[in-house]
Amino acid sequence: MTEVSLPHTDYAIAVYYILATAEASANLARFDGVRYGYRAENPTDLLDFYGRTRGEGFGPEVKRRIILGTYALSSGYYDAYYLRAQKVRELIRRDFAEAFETVDALISPTSPVPAFKFGERTADPLQMYLADIFTNAGNLAGICGISVPCGFAEVDGKRLPIGLQLQGKALNEAKIFQIAHAYEQSTDWHRARPNV
Repeated sequence: MTEVSLPHTDYAIAVYYILATAEASANLARFDGVRYGYRAENPTDLLDFYGRTRGEGFGPEVKRRIILGTYALSSGYYDAYYLRAQKVRELIRRDFAEAFETVDALISPTSPVPAFKFGERTADPLQMYLADIFTNAGNLAGICGISVPCGFAEVDGKRLPIGLQLQGKALNEAKIFQIAHAYEQSTDWHRARPNV
């Protein structure tokens, strides 16, 4: 097995959430209830219509992302946050391109922790975002990836699944599917079920 260096992936979480929130803010601006999205009923005036439409139509996480993204794109902060994040994204993309000159696939855990209950980490968004630490760099680089079952962890008396992530060059999904299939043929993890 060959070891490769991905020096800029340490910045992937920060870069991802700056870019993702900025893009969410820009893309969700059209969901104002006039042409797209939820429409509040019986508004008292235009300001009430827009406020209630967006307030009632989006959940807490979407609102959080819109606020963070609007801040990152605002005047005076665009260069400091969004533009700089785009530059680091390019460095991350180059790191992966260099790695794939010597290897066909990268293998890592899918998550740093075993599976957690749906909604369990919404009270602490930072912990929820950090669970993406192994997947975000690949998303930023635009490469392909797959997660396959590779075992279980015992947590509070329950067997929780653990995923193995395989990542490959952009548009090289066939190779990643072949590797994933070969792994599943040599193990039985994909047949096992957690006791939740």
